[in-house]
Amino acid sequence: MADNAQTSVDGEGSTDGDGTGGSDRSPEASDADVPDDVRSYTRFSKIDGATYDRANEFLRDRTYITAREWAIARLCADFRTETGVEMTKIGSNLPELVPFMTDTYSPQAVNQARASFDEKVRKAGATFLYGAMCDFYTAEELDELMYEITEVAKFLLEVEGVELSVDEELDTEERISSVMREVRESSAALRHDECPNCGHELGREPGEGTDE
Repeated sequence: MADNAQTSVDGEGSTDGDGTGGSDRSPEASDADVPDDVRSYTRFSKIDGATYDRANEFLRDRTYITAREWAIARLCADFRTETGVEMTKIGSNLPELVPFMTDTYSPQAVNQARASFDEKVRKAGATFLYGAMCDFYTAEELDELMYEITEVAKFLLEVEGVELSVDEELDTEERISSVMREVRESSAALRHDECPNCGHELGREPGEGTDE
């Protein structure tokens, strides 16, 4: 790009260009040109270029997102200011920020990757919520599903450098399970006059009699 100055860009929509990236920084740029906050960024230090394919395969097997979308979504969250996301900084310093990324990106390509991540999260969320509400799964099956999903999410957080204590993990799992139980109970109230599990009339406490 002609202008190498740092810019902030907001917006979730589609972008111009082919989305394949493109350097914002001269090949002759030295380490001295790397901003201090980029130099000190260690979020993805546990994974390097040699393991990119393994990371991508793991994500494709268990999520809808790619390693590129995962990394850029995290960077967009970490490099957000009051005026927007520092997309030029992210794109021009991408190899320094994420060891398994080997090329720089244009701000448009960064925005496109973030928008793709957001779209996939919305679609996956709608799919999962429908599955939780549709009565295809028992409460026990949903608990097992939530456990598996939570393990994948925790692994990604650990790769990013987030350290979770055992108590934090247990508390998070319990809060998620509690929310999902409420979702299932509320959806049952929409679909049935009676609870599909125990048969009591919804909106009435179990054992409560009827008016004569």
